[in-house]
Amino acid sequence: MASVKLEDCSQTLELNVNIKDEEEEEKIGTSVSHGDRVETFSTSREQQQEDHRVKRFSVLDHLKTHERIHTGEKPYSCSDCVKCFTTSTELNVHQRTHTGEKPYSCSDCVKCFTTSTRLKVHQRTHTGEKPYFCSDCGVSFSLLGHLKRHARIHTGEKPYTCSDCGKSFSLLCHLKRHARIHTGEKPYSCSDCVKCFTTSTGLIVHQRTHKS
Repeated sequence: MASVKLEDCSQTLELNVNIKDEEEEEKIGTSVSHGDRVETFSTSREQQQEDHRVKRFSVLDHLKTHERIHTGEKPYSCSDCVKCFTTSTELNVHQRTHTGEKPYSCSDCVKCFTTSTRLKVHQRTHTGEKPYFCSDCGVSFSLLGHLKRHARIHTGEKPYTCSDCGKSFSLLCHLKRHARIHTGEKPYSCSDCVKCFTTSTGLIVHQRTHKS
């Protein structure tokens, strides 16, 4: 077993390969049973060494990809826009935003998705699966992000801070809503009159004056 230690972080990638010593036999016998018949195959030292080189290349390629997290290198660029990515897989997924391709379809409904991960998350709406549990109160969630957001109720964490007044919030949407106090932005407009509001709730309350 060989391992590769990464200098920039604590992660260790292990290379699980075995190379036969020169003292050991040149060929390894492998028996495969087919009912009442047994066949024996031989694997040469050269084949073993070739398999080792393939495995070693795979792990070193993984290491090189991981190191881009630290270097910031993004060698794969989109030909349709200016975005760049650390892996070819990330680029392929991104390009679906331009092509509209959604190769992963739900077997329970007609929805399709760009990645298998998004399909898996969507399928929880059908199965009711909620694999993420709060260790403080036992409430479960279908998304890890929802659990992390919920956990701030218990920890009191407020990671989003207003740059204008220093007030902090547990949710980004709450910070954005608060920021309108400083900017004066009122993105919610009434379709019946010219009034605008900073929140959708304010608009809904106002619209009742037209219905009454």
